[in-house]
Amino acid sequence: MIYKLRAILDAKEDIFRDIAIENTDTLEDLHDAIINAFGFNGSEMASFYTCDDKWNQEDEIPFFDTGDVIGETKLMCDFALEDMLYEDKTKIIFVYDFLNMWTFLVELAAIEEPISGQLYPTLLYSHGELPIQALDKEFEAEKEDYYSDFEDDLDQDDLDMFESDDSFEEFGTEDNWN
Repeated sequence: MIYKLRAILDAKEDIFRDIAIENTDTLEDLHDAIINAFGFNGSEMASFYTCDDKWNQEDEIPFFDTGDVIGETKLMCDFALEDMLYEDKTKIIFVYDFLNMWTFLVELAAIEEPISGQLYPTLLYSHGELPIQALDKEFEAEKEDYYSDFEDDLDQDDLDMFESDDSFEEFGTEDNWN
């Protein structure tokens, strides 16, 4: 079977590519099809992320094994598209180049019979031009997410350890111990 997918750049303008790919191809094959369709050189790190119906990011599926134990992480090449995308689960997120965070929302639009003689994957349709650089992302979080319960505003009491005349004598050392 052939999956017809739409990869939409997460941007203000409508920028997307429609790609046809075999359902037995891997996420790595889809990675290659997306970077080719958008004109990237393919030299940057990338990951797919599973997500729910509202595009909330879930599990990461990386291109390279960056885990602590080599071979423990399942990679893009380990997942067939048919195992990740199907009628009840049609969405996945693709992030390319973690410094620039090119983010694509990839959705399964149709499942069809292959066309005889057609090579897959193939670019079906292209709309919009890729901007020169990725858009800045604004991440929303509550202030409490970034500060511990022990942090407070910096005040003079926090700096008084540097004003002591005793230096390090209380630790049993002299000023010129070397």
